[in-house]
Amino acid sequence: MKIIKSLALMALITSTFFIGCKPKDADIKIAVEKSISALPNLTGTTVDVKDGIVTLTGQLKDDNAKGLAETTTKAVKGVKSVVNNLSITTPVLVAVDDLLTKAVNDAVKDYPTVVANVKDGIISLTGKIKKEALPKLMMAISALKPKKINNQLTTN
Repeated sequence: MKIIKSLALMALITSTFFIGCKPKDADIKIAVEKSISALPNLTGTTVDVKDGIVTLTGQLKDDNAKGLAETTTKAVKGVKSVVNNLSITTPVLVAVDDLLTKAVNDAVKDYPTVVANVKDGIISLTGKIKKEALPKLMMAISALKPKKINNQLTTN
């Protein structure tokens, strides 16, 4: 009987020891947040931990950052798995295109035979222009810093 009680007591002590050694969710959360905060492109990531399972939420700028957040989280001791609920922010190009269109229209106003269109930050130029006026127009358009200039102008 004493042997059974001794074995039961040893089993209880051993299980308590192993349970006590397991990282706690709060400790895992702190470690993950510390790892993520060290990477500036992961700003905006929220961390939640339950039973060693880490859930990431928030908005990041691209898929690379989303993958990096997951990889960084998986590397933390005690993380069993990662639920990656991060979303990617989409840039608002409409407002940028509106501003760029206004600036392009100001740049081409002195060239009545030139037609300019803006879409997704790309300026397309069509129509006719005098050869000597082309460099001045292109400098003015380039100064607006578009993604690309699609020059289809013909010179005369």
